Amino acid sequence: MARVRAREVNPEWPNCRINESTNYRPKGERTVALRAGSASTDITPALGCHLCGYFTDRVADHIHDPLSAKALVLGNDEKTIGIVVCDVIDVPTEVVTGAKERIQAQTGVPPECIMISATHTHTGPSIVGGLGTPKDDAYGAAIIPKIADAFTLAYNALQPAELAVTSGLCAEEVHNRRWHMRDGSVRMNPGHDNPDRARPAGPSDPELGLVVVRTPQRQPIAVLANLPLHYVGSPKGTWVSADYFAEFGRALQRCAGSEFVAIMSNGCQGNINNLDFTRAPREHPDPYFQIRRVANVVAAEAWKQWSLLREDDFTANAVLDSRLEHVPFRARTATADELADARRLLAGDENPTDQEWVYAREVVLLSEGPSDWEVVLQALRIGDAGIASLPGEVFCEIGLDIKAGSPFERTFVVGIANGSVGYIATDEALAQGSYETRLCRHVRAPAGTAGLWTNAAVSLLKEMA
Repeated sequence: MARVRAREVNPEWPNCRINESTNYRPKGERTVALRAGSASTDITPALGCHLCGYFTDRVADHIHDPLSAKALVLGNDEKTIGIVVCDVIDVPTEVVTGAKERIQAQTGVPPECIMISATHTHTGPSIVGGLGTPKDDAYGAAIIPKIADAFTLAYNALQPAELAVTSGLCAEEVHNRRWHMRDGSVRMNPGHDNPDRARPAGPSDPELGLVVVRTPQRQPIAVLANLPLHYVGSPKGTWVSADYFAEFGRALQRCAGSEFVAIMSNGCQGNINNLDFTRAPREHPDPYFQIRRVANVVAAEAWKQWSLLREDDFTANAVLDSRLEHVPFRARTATADELADARRLLAGDENPTDQEWVYAREVVLLSEGPSDWEVVLQALRIGDAGIASLPGEVFCEIGLDIKAGSPFERTFVVGIANGSVGYIATDEALAQGSYETRLCRHVRAPAGTAGLWTNAAVSLLKEMA
Protein backbone atom coordinates (compact mmCIF):
# COMPACT_ATOMS: atom_id res chain seq x y z
CA MET A 1 0.00 0.00 0.00
CA ALA A 2 1.40 3.40 -0.93
CA ARG A 3 1.35 6.49 1.23
CA VAL A 4 2.38 10.01 0.22
CA ARG A 5 4.45 11.94 2.67
CA ALA A 6 4.57 15.71 2.11
CA ARG A 7 7.87 17.31 3.01
CA GLU A 8 7.57 21.08 3.07
CA VAL A 9 11.24 22.06 3.05
CA ASN A 10 14.07 20.78 0.92
CA PRO A 11 17.36 21.96 2.46
CA GLU A 12 18.90 22.53 -0.96
CA TRP A 13 15.88 24.46 -2.33
CA PRO A 14 14.04 25.98 0.63
CA ASN A 15 11.31 27.42 -1.60
CA CYS A 16 10.43 24.04 -3.14
CA ARG A 17 7.72 21.65 -1.99
CA ILE A 18 8.25 17.94 -2.45
CA ASN A 19 5.77 15.11 -2.60
CA GLU A 20 7.76 11.98 -1.88
CA SER A 21 6.09 8.64 -2.46
CA THR A 22 6.98 6.21 0.30
CA ASN A 23 5.88 2.60 0.06
CA TYR A 24 5.00 0.28 2.92
CA ARG A 25 4.85 -3.50 2.52
CA PRO A 26 4.16 -6.10 5.21
CA LYS A 27 7.33 -7.80 6.36
CA GLY A 28 8.06 -10.96 4.43
CA GLU A 29 5.61 -10.22 1.62
CA ARG A 30 6.95 -11.49 -1.69
CA THR A 31 7.35 -9.00 -4.53
CA VAL A 32 4.88 -9.80 -7.30
CA ALA A 33 6.38 -9.79 -10.78
CA LEU A 34 5.95 -6.91 -13.17
CA ARG A 35 2.65 -6.19 -14.88
CA ALA A 36 2.19 -3.88 -17.85
CA GLY A 37 -0.57 -2.52 -20.02
CA SER A 38 -0.76 -0.09 -22.92
CA ALA A 39 -3.48 1.75 -24.80
CA SER A 40 -4.17 4.61 -27.18
CA THR A 41 -7.10 6.99 -27.61
CA ASP A 42 -7.92 9.31 -30.49
CA ILE A 43 -7.56 13.05 -29.77
CA THR A 44 -7.87 14.30 -33.36
CA PRO A 45 -9.66 17.68 -33.56
CA ALA A 46 -12.34 18.70 -36.02
CA LEU A 47 -11.58 20.61 -39.19
CA GLY A 48 -11.68 24.36 -38.70
CA CYS A 49 -9.65 24.28 -35.50
CA HIS A 50 -6.75 26.66 -35.01
CA LEU A 51 -3.30 25.05 -35.30
CA CYS A 52 -0.49 26.13 -32.99
CA GLY A 53 3.22 26.22 -33.79
CA TYR A 54 3.76 28.89 -36.44
CA PHE A 55 4.22 32.61 -36.05
CA THR A 56 0.82 33.32 -37.59
CA ASP A 57 -2.53 31.63 -37.12
CA ARG A 58 -3.59 28.67 -39.26
CA VAL A 59 -6.92 26.88 -39.57
CA ALA A 60 -7.09 23.13 -40.24
CA ASP A 61 -8.59 22.21 -43.63
CA HIS A 62 -7.47 18.56 -43.84
CA ILE A 63 -6.48 15.67 -41.57
CA HIS A 64 -3.41 13.81 -42.81
CA ASP A 65 -3.18 11.37 -39.90
CA PRO A 66 -4.87 11.07 -36.50
CA LEU A 67 -3.55 12.43 -33.22
CA SER A 68 -3.35 10.08 -30.22
CA ALA A 69 -2.86 9.94 -26.48
CA LYS A 70 -0.68 6.86 -25.88
CA ALA A 71 -0.27 5.32 -22.45
CA LEU A 72 2.05 2.80 -20.81
CA VAL A 73 1.25 1.64 -17.27
CA LEU A 74 3.62 -0.50 -15.20
CA GLY A 75 2.82 -2.05 -11.84
CA ASN A 76 3.88 -4.48 -9.14
CA ASP A 77 2.77 -5.04 -5.57
CA GLU A 78 4.60 -1.93 -4.40
CA LYS A 79 3.82 0.71 -6.99
CA THR A 80 1.92 1.55 -10.15
CA ILE A 81 3.29 4.22 -12.44
CA GLY A 82 2.32 5.39 -15.89
CA ILE A 83 3.18 7.71 -18.76
CA VAL A 84 0.78 9.29 -21.26
CA VAL A 85 2.25 11.05 -24.32
CA CYS A 86 -0.12 13.23 -26.37
CA ASP A 87 0.21 14.37 -29.98
CA VAL A 88 -0.19 18.08 -29.23
CA ILE A 89 2.22 20.99 -28.98
CA ASP A 90 1.79 21.20 -25.20
CA VAL A 91 -0.45 19.83 -22.45
CA PRO A 92 -1.23 22.87 -20.25
CA THR A 93 -1.30 22.59 -16.48
CA GLU A 94 -5.07 22.70 -16.17
CA VAL A 95 -5.42 19.78 -18.59
CA VAL A 96 -2.71 17.78 -16.79
CA THR A 97 -4.37 18.41 -13.43
CA GLY A 98 -7.83 17.49 -14.72
CA ALA A 99 -6.57 14.32 -16.39
CA LYS A 100 -4.62 13.18 -13.33
CA GLU A 101 -7.61 13.76 -11.05
CA ARG A 102 -9.79 11.73 -13.38
CA ILE A 103 -7.18 8.96 -13.60
CA GLN A 104 -6.98 8.75 -9.82
CA ALA A 105 -10.76 8.53 -9.57
CA GLN A 106 -10.87 5.76 -12.18
CA THR A 107 -7.84 3.70 -11.11
CA GLY A 108 -6.65 4.88 -7.70
CA VAL A 109 -3.21 5.77 -9.08
CA PRO A 110 -2.12 9.06 -7.46
CA PRO A 111 -0.96 12.09 -9.50
CA GLU A 112 2.68 11.84 -8.42
CA CYS A 113 2.88 8.45 -10.17
CA ILE A 114 1.53 9.76 -13.50
CA MET A 115 3.58 11.64 -16.11
CA ILE A 116 1.73 13.41 -18.94
CA SER A 117 3.70 14.99 -21.78
CA ALA A 118 3.35 16.32 -25.32
CA THR A 119 5.16 15.29 -28.48
CA HIS A 120 5.21 18.93 -29.63
CA THR A 121 3.80 18.46 -33.11
CA HIS A 122 3.35 21.85 -34.80
CA THR A 123 0.36 20.64 -36.80
CA GLY A 124 -1.99 20.03 -33.89
CA PRO A 125 -4.78 22.11 -32.32
CA SER A 126 -4.11 25.25 -30.28
CA ILE A 127 -4.49 23.69 -26.86
CA VAL A 128 -2.35 26.67 -25.83
CA GLY A 129 -2.20 30.10 -27.41
CA GLY A 130 1.00 31.58 -28.73
CA LEU A 131 2.13 34.47 -30.91
CA GLY A 132 -0.62 34.84 -33.54
CA THR A 133 -2.65 31.77 -32.58
CA PRO A 134 -5.59 31.94 -30.12
CA LYS A 135 -6.07 29.28 -27.44
CA ASP A 136 -8.84 26.72 -27.90
CA ASP A 137 -10.10 26.13 -24.35
CA ALA A 138 -12.86 23.81 -25.56
CA TYR A 139 -10.37 21.39 -27.11
CA GLY A 140 -8.32 21.27 -23.92
CA ALA A 141 -11.40 20.47 -21.86
CA ALA A 142 -12.51 17.83 -24.39
CA ILE A 143 -9.30 15.78 -24.26
CA ILE A 144 -9.07 15.56 -20.46
CA PRO A 145 -11.27 12.42 -20.39
CA LYS A 146 -9.49 11.02 -23.45
CA ILE A 147 -6.09 11.31 -21.77
CA ALA A 148 -7.52 9.73 -18.63
CA ASP A 149 -9.16 6.97 -20.66
CA ALA A 150 -5.85 6.10 -22.35
CA PHE A 151 -4.26 5.60 -18.93
CA THR A 152 -7.30 3.72 -17.55
CA LEU A 153 -7.49 1.40 -20.56
CA ALA A 154 -3.80 0.60 -20.13
CA TYR A 155 -4.34 0.07 -16.41
CA ASN A 156 -7.24 -2.28 -17.08
CA ALA A 157 -5.04 -4.22 -19.51
CA LEU A 158 -2.28 -4.93 -16.95
CA GLN A 159 -0.83 -8.40 -17.48
CA PRO A 160 2.36 -10.27 -16.56
CA ALA A 161 5.26 -8.64 -18.31
CA GLU A 162 8.99 -8.18 -18.51
CA LEU A 163 11.03 -5.25 -19.74
CA ALA A 164 14.47 -4.19 -20.90
CA VAL A 165 16.04 -0.77 -21.20
CA THR A 166 18.52 0.14 -23.90
CA SER A 167 19.57 3.06 -26.09
CA GLY A 168 20.97 3.89 -29.49
CA LEU A 169 22.28 6.90 -31.38
CA CYS A 170 20.60 9.02 -34.09
CA ALA A 171 23.35 11.60 -34.61
CA GLU A 172 22.49 12.07 -38.29
CA GLU A 173 19.01 13.41 -37.43
CA VAL A 174 19.71 15.56 -34.37
CA HIS A 175 21.41 18.95 -34.82
CA ASN A 176 21.76 22.15 -32.84
CA ARG A 177 19.75 24.80 -34.69
CA ARG A 178 21.48 27.81 -33.08
CA TRP A 179 24.62 29.03 -34.85
CA HIS A 180 27.36 31.54 -34.18
CA MET A 181 27.51 33.98 -37.07
CA ARG A 182 30.65 35.65 -38.36
CA ASP A 183 29.44 39.02 -37.09
CA GLY A 184 29.43 37.71 -33.51
CA SER A 185 25.67 37.19 -33.21
CA VAL A 186 23.80 33.93 -32.64
CA ARG A 187 20.96 32.99 -34.99
CA MET A 188 18.39 30.21 -35.04
CA ASN A 189 18.24 28.28 -38.34
CA PRO A 190 20.82 30.32 -40.28
CA GLY A 191 20.19 28.49 -43.57
CA HIS A 192 22.03 25.80 -45.49
CA ASP A 193 23.83 28.12 -47.90
CA ASN A 194 24.51 31.09 -45.64
CA PRO A 195 28.20 32.07 -45.96
CA ASP A 196 27.95 34.12 -42.76
CA ARG A 197 27.41 31.16 -40.42
CA ALA A 198 30.46 30.04 -38.46
CA ARG A 199 29.72 27.09 -36.14
CA PRO A 200 26.95 25.59 -34.00
CA ALA A 201 26.29 27.48 -30.78
CA GLY A 202 25.89 24.33 -28.70
CA PRO A 203 25.95 20.54 -28.66
CA SER A 204 23.27 18.00 -29.52
CA ASP A 205 22.11 14.89 -27.70
CA PRO A 206 21.67 12.02 -30.18
CA GLU A 207 20.69 9.37 -27.61
CA LEU A 208 17.57 7.38 -28.46
CA GLY A 209 16.29 5.89 -25.22
CA LEU A 210 14.12 2.77 -25.29
CA VAL A 211 12.04 0.82 -22.79
CA VAL A 212 10.87 -2.41 -24.42
CA VAL A 213 7.95 -4.13 -22.67
CA ARG A 214 6.72 -7.60 -23.62
CA THR A 215 4.78 -10.55 -22.30
CA PRO A 216 6.60 -13.61 -20.89
CA GLN A 217 5.74 -15.21 -24.24
CA ARG A 218 7.80 -12.46 -25.95
CA GLN A 219 4.86 -10.64 -27.51
CA PRO A 220 5.43 -6.86 -27.50
CA ILE A 221 3.14 -4.80 -25.26
CA ALA A 222 4.71 -1.38 -25.79
CA VAL A 223 7.89 0.48 -26.59
CA LEU A 224 8.56 3.80 -24.91
CA ALA A 225 11.13 5.84 -26.85
CA ASN A 226 12.76 9.16 -26.09
CA LEU A 227 14.67 11.43 -28.46
CA PRO A 228 15.51 15.15 -28.20
CA LEU A 229 14.18 16.30 -31.59
CA HIS A 230 11.96 19.38 -31.80
CA TYR A 231 9.71 18.13 -34.62
CA VAL A 232 10.20 17.50 -38.35
CA GLY A 233 7.33 19.28 -40.07
CA SER A 234 5.71 19.45 -43.48
CA PRO A 235 4.89 22.23 -45.96
CA LYS A 236 1.22 21.28 -45.44
CA GLY A 237 0.83 23.67 -42.54
CA THR A 238 -2.98 23.49 -42.45
CA TRP A 239 -3.13 19.69 -42.41
CA VAL A 240 -3.52 18.06 -39.00
CA SER A 241 -0.69 15.59 -38.41
CA ALA A 242 1.07 13.87 -35.51
CA ASP A 243 4.34 14.45 -37.38
CA TYR A 244 7.25 12.02 -37.16
CA PHE A 245 6.25 10.91 -33.65
CA ALA A 246 3.37 8.80 -34.97
CA GLU A 247 5.19 7.80 -38.14
CA PHE A 248 7.98 6.40 -35.93
CA GLY A 249 5.44 4.14 -34.25
CA ARG A 250 4.10 2.84 -37.54
CA ALA A 251 7.62 2.22 -38.85
CA LEU A 252 8.70 0.36 -35.70
CA GLN A 253 5.64 -1.88 -35.88
CA ARG A 254 6.54 -2.72 -39.47
CA CYS A 255 10.06 -3.63 -38.35
CA ALA A 256 8.75 -5.85 -35.56
CA GLY A 257 5.97 -7.36 -37.66
CA SER A 258 3.58 -6.92 -34.77
CA GLU A 259 1.00 -4.46 -33.44
CA PHE A 260 1.71 -2.76 -30.11
CA VAL A 261 1.68 0.75 -28.68
CA ALA A 262 4.83 2.54 -29.84
CA ILE A 263 5.32 5.81 -27.95
CA MET A 264 7.83 8.51 -28.87
CA SER A 265 8.36 11.01 -26.06
CA ASN A 266 10.26 14.20 -26.75
CA GLY A 267 13.44 15.13 -24.93
CA CYS A 268 15.43 18.29 -24.29
CA GLN A 269 14.93 19.76 -27.76
CA GLY A 270 14.63 23.52 -27.25
CA ASN A 271 17.63 24.19 -29.50
CA ILE A 272 17.53 21.01 -31.62
CA ASN A 273 16.05 20.11 -34.99
CA ASN A 274 16.76 17.67 -37.82
CA LEU A 275 18.38 20.14 -40.24
CA ASP A 276 22.09 19.70 -40.96
CA PHE A 277 23.19 23.16 -42.02
CA THR A 278 26.69 21.94 -42.93
CA ARG A 279 25.19 20.22 -45.98
CA ALA A 280 22.90 21.17 -48.84
CA PRO A 281 19.17 20.82 -48.12
CA ARG A 282 17.49 17.55 -49.04
CA GLU A 283 15.04 17.24 -51.89
CA HIS A 284 11.47 16.46 -50.82
CA PRO A 285 9.63 14.33 -53.43
CA ASP A 286 6.38 14.82 -51.51
CA PRO A 287 5.21 16.93 -48.54
CA TYR A 288 5.65 14.13 -45.97
CA PHE A 289 8.91 12.67 -47.29
CA GLN A 290 11.08 14.19 -44.56
CA ILE A 291 8.73 13.06 -41.79
CA ARG A 292 8.76 9.48 -43.10
CA ARG A 293 12.51 9.51 -43.72
CA VAL A 294 13.41 10.67 -40.21
CA ALA A 295 10.88 8.28 -38.67
CA ASN A 296 12.33 5.38 -40.65
CA VAL A 297 15.88 6.18 -39.57
CA VAL A 298 14.90 6.45 -35.90
CA ALA A 299 12.72 3.33 -36.02
CA ALA A 300 15.54 1.40 -37.70
CA GLU A 301 17.90 2.36 -34.88
CA ALA A 302 15.28 1.41 -32.31
CA TRP A 303 14.73 -1.97 -33.98
CA LYS A 304 18.48 -2.55 -34.15
CA GLN A 305 18.96 -1.90 -30.44
CA TRP A 306 15.85 -3.92 -29.57
CA SER A 307 17.16 -6.83 -31.64
CA LEU A 308 20.55 -6.65 -29.92
CA LEU A 309 18.96 -7.24 -26.51
CA ARG A 310 19.68 -10.63 -24.94
CA GLU A 311 17.18 -12.71 -23.02
CA ASP A 312 18.89 -11.92 -19.73
CA ASP A 313 18.46 -8.18 -20.44
CA PHE A 314 14.73 -8.61 -19.76
CA THR A 315 13.45 -8.69 -16.20
CA ALA A 316 10.08 -9.31 -14.58
CA ASN A 317 11.21 -7.80 -11.28
CA ALA A 318 11.95 -4.21 -12.21
CA VAL A 319 11.84 -1.68 -9.37
CA LEU A 320 9.22 1.03 -9.95
CA ASP A 321 9.28 4.38 -8.19
CA SER A 322 8.29 8.03 -8.59
CA ARG A 323 9.10 11.46 -7.20
CA LEU A 324 7.52 14.86 -7.78
CA GLU A 325 8.67 18.33 -6.79
CA HIS A 326 7.01 21.75 -6.96
CA VAL A 327 9.58 24.36 -7.98
CA PRO A 328 9.01 28.12 -7.93
CA PHE A 329 9.02 29.84 -11.31
CA ARG A 330 9.52 33.60 -11.34
CA ALA A 331 9.05 34.64 -14.94
CA ARG A 332 10.87 37.39 -16.73
CA THR A 333 8.80 40.52 -17.27
CA ALA A 334 9.14 43.55 -19.51
CA THR A 335 10.65 46.76 -18.21
CA ALA A 336 8.48 49.85 -17.94
CA ASP A 337 10.09 51.26 -21.09
CA GLU A 338 9.56 48.02 -23.04
CA LEU A 339 5.92 47.92 -22.01
CA ALA A 340 5.40 51.57 -22.99
CA ASP A 341 7.00 50.95 -26.41
CA ALA A 342 4.77 47.93 -26.94
CA ARG A 343 1.62 49.86 -26.11
CA ARG A 344 2.60 52.67 -28.47
CA LEU A 345 3.05 50.16 -31.31
CA LEU A 346 -0.28 48.51 -30.59
CA ALA A 347 -2.02 51.88 -30.60
CA GLY A 348 -1.59 51.96 -34.37
CA ASP A 349 -3.18 49.70 -36.97
CA GLU A 350 -3.49 46.00 -36.17
CA ASN A 351 -0.94 43.99 -38.15
CA PRO A 352 -0.78 40.31 -37.08
CA THR A 353 1.63 39.46 -39.93
CA ASP A 354 4.28 41.84 -38.58
CA GLN A 355 6.62 40.19 -36.08
CA GLU A 356 7.26 43.37 -34.12
CA TRP A 357 3.52 43.98 -33.72
CA VAL A 358 3.00 40.39 -32.55
CA TYR A 359 5.82 40.62 -30.01
CA ALA A 360 4.45 43.93 -28.76
CA ARG A 361 1.08 42.26 -28.16
CA GLU A 362 2.88 39.43 -26.33
CA VAL A 363 4.54 41.93 -23.99
CA VAL A 364 1.22 43.58 -23.18
CA LEU A 365 -0.48 40.22 -22.61
CA LEU A 366 2.29 39.22 -20.23
CA SER A 367 1.81 42.40 -18.22
CA GLU A 368 -1.82 41.44 -17.60
CA GLY A 369 -1.06 37.98 -16.18
CA PRO A 370 0.88 36.41 -13.30
CA SER A 371 4.65 36.29 -13.20
CA ASP A 372 5.19 34.01 -10.19
CA TRP A 373 3.91 30.45 -9.82
CA GLU A 374 5.05 26.86 -9.30
CA VAL A 375 5.95 24.24 -11.88
CA VAL A 376 6.23 20.48 -11.51
CA LEU A 377 9.42 18.49 -11.94
CA GLN A 378 9.00 14.72 -11.84
CA ALA A 379 11.10 11.59 -11.97
CA LEU A 380 10.26 7.94 -12.47
CA ARG A 381 12.31 4.82 -11.97
CA ILE A 382 11.85 1.85 -14.27
CA GLY A 383 14.27 -0.87 -13.28
CA ASP A 384 17.83 0.40 -13.74
CA ALA A 385 16.67 3.44 -15.71
CA GLY A 386 15.71 6.88 -14.48
CA ILE A 387 13.30 9.16 -16.32
CA ALA A 388 13.30 12.86 -15.43
CA SER A 389 10.62 15.18 -16.77
CA LEU A 390 10.73 18.94 -17.17
CA PRO A 391 7.84 21.33 -18.01
CA GLY A 392 9.30 23.15 -20.98
CA GLU A 393 11.18 23.18 -24.26
CA VAL A 394 14.49 22.62 -22.56
CA PHE A 395 17.86 23.20 -24.19
CA CYS A 396 19.79 19.97 -24.74
CA GLU A 397 22.69 21.06 -22.53
CA ILE A 398 20.36 20.81 -19.54
CA GLY A 399 19.37 17.27 -20.45
CA LEU A 400 23.01 16.29 -20.89
CA ASP A 401 23.85 17.72 -17.45
CA ILE A 402 20.99 15.78 -15.85
CA LYS A 403 22.17 12.57 -17.48
CA ALA A 404 25.73 13.22 -16.32
CA GLY A 405 24.58 13.75 -12.72
CA SER A 406 22.14 10.84 -12.61
CA PRO A 407 23.04 7.73 -10.59
CA PHE A 408 21.24 5.42 -13.03
CA GLU A 409 22.86 3.32 -15.71
CA ARG A 410 20.61 5.02 -18.24
CA THR A 411 18.64 8.23 -17.84
CA PHE A 412 16.11 9.72 -20.23
CA VAL A 413 14.76 13.25 -19.92
CA VAL A 414 11.22 14.00 -21.11
CA GLY A 415 10.42 17.60 -22.02
CA ILE A 416 7.08 19.43 -22.24
CA ALA A 417 5.84 17.27 -19.38
CA ASN A 418 3.18 18.11 -16.78
CA GLY A 419 2.67 21.50 -18.39
CA SER A 420 5.13 23.89 -20.02
CA VAL A 421 6.54 27.34 -19.42
CA GLY A 422 8.10 27.40 -22.89
CA TYR A 423 11.78 27.63 -23.74
CA ILE A 424 14.30 26.94 -20.99
CA ALA A 425 17.61 28.25 -22.29
CA THR A 426 21.01 28.11 -20.66
CA ASP A 427 22.27 31.31 -19.07
CA GLU A 428 24.83 31.57 -21.88
CA ALA A 429 22.12 31.36 -24.53
CA LEU A 430 20.00 33.98 -22.75
CA ALA A 431 22.94 36.37 -23.06
CA GLN A 432 23.39 35.49 -26.75
CA GLY A 433 19.79 36.18 -27.75
CA SER A 434 17.79 34.98 -30.80
CA TYR A 435 14.29 33.49 -31.08
CA GLU A 436 14.35 31.11 -28.11
CA THR A 437 15.23 33.95 -25.73
CA ARG A 438 12.98 36.82 -26.88
CA LEU A 439 10.33 37.66 -24.29
CA CYS A 440 6.84 36.36 -25.06
CA ARG A 441 4.32 33.97 -23.51
CA HIS A 442 6.47 30.93 -24.32
CA VAL A 443 9.84 32.55 -23.54
CA ARG A 444 9.88 33.69 -19.91
CA ALA A 445 12.46 31.63 -18.01
CA PRO A 446 14.98 33.82 -16.15
CA ALA A 447 18.69 33.22 -15.78
CA GLY A 448 19.38 30.50 -13.24
CA THR A 449 16.48 28.28 -14.31
CA ALA A 450 18.74 25.79 -16.07
CA GLY A 451 20.85 25.25 -12.96
CA LEU A 452 17.86 25.06 -10.61
CA TRP A 453 16.03 22.50 -12.74
CA THR A 454 19.18 20.43 -13.30
CA ASN A 455 19.92 20.21 -9.58
CA ALA A 456 16.31 19.45 -8.69
CA ALA A 457 15.99 16.69 -11.31
CA VAL A 458 19.27 15.06 -10.29
CA SER A 459 18.21 15.18 -6.65
CA LEU A 460 14.93 13.41 -7.44
CA LEU A 461 16.78 10.73 -9.41
CA LYS A 462 19.24 10.20 -6.56
CA GLU A 463 16.42 9.79 -4.06
CA MET A 464 15.07 6.87 -6.08
CA ALA A 465 18.47 5.21 -6.50
